[in-house]
Amino acid sequence: MKVCIVSDSHDRADALAQAVREAKAAGAEAVIHCGDLIGAQTVKPALAQGLPMHLIHGNNVGDTQALHRQSHASGGLLQYHGADARLELGGRRVFVVHYDDYGYAMACTGQWDLVCCGHSHKFEARKVRTVQDTESWLVNPGTVAGLAAPATWALADLAAMRFELRELGNAHTTSL
Repeated sequence: MKVCIVSDSHDRADALAQAVREAKAAGAEAVIHCGDLIGAQTVKPALAQGLPMHLIHGNNVGDTQALHRQSHASGGLLQYHGADARLELGGRRVFVVHYDDYGYAMACTGQWDLVCCGHSHKFEARKVRTVQDTESWLVNPGTVAGLAAPATWALADLAAMRFELRELGNAHTTSL
């Protein structure tokens, strides 16, 4: 299963929708948004692509009640999880949180195959050694809004546990 991982869209609806369009064209079946969406209306153009989206709020919370209403109105397409999310996608245990330091800590527990985070606006995909003497992946897709950094998102192949950094609107990728 391929998944689009985005974060820090900061009310940039067009950038978020473009990343989801590009991900869908690359075979993504779902979207994980690691927070700082801000306005509930920001998600509407991305949802029009028809991919299910899992969303947490981040530190720029916006209107949580509007996010709950948007989630309910989406008929199940948007799942708003609050501050963090515990998911099973493609047979993988996935934890989603906004803060990168919290993400690292959760990856260290060994309870998750993949931990997705944001906040720093810096792309990162790496294996983390866990307290259970195993490894977990930690992925931060950067900022899809391109705030003080390139506009980036990540395409995850959960079957192979491979991650590609994608720059918005650019065919160039970096695979990890």
